[in-house]
Amino acid sequence: MSQNQSTAACGHTPADAASDSGLTCGKASCHACHHKKTPRSEAELKSLKNRLNRISGQLAGISRMLDDNRYCGDILTQVAAVESALQSFGYIILKEHMETCVVEEVQNGNTQIVEEAFELMRKLK
Repeated sequence: MSQNQSTAACGHTPADAASDSGLTCGKASCHACHHKKTPRSEAELKSLKNRLNRISGQLAGISRMLDDNRYCGDILTQVAAVESALQSFGYIILKEHMETCVVEEVQNGNTQIVEEAFELMRKLK
């Protein structure tokens, strides 16, 4: 383990949380054990990744515009396009969250999820 990685009380690291190791110790301080997952179909995953790839391409285009000393107005137009694309991506994820995770949690009696959903909406604006 590198010196930069923190270790939870159970011994798991943030890298454990990123892996699909199936670790579960049940401790609240464990990043690996409290990493929530949302299953998505292959088609959904492909669509979301395609959107992100387009956004990445737009960002790379802005970087090239800077390298080419392009007009500020043109760069700002592209920045606005990226912001809009990210906003749309966020709304797609939020809609999915509301239709799946939130509904499931409310059906299971967890009404705290509604507060989380409102906070997520607030973050997206």
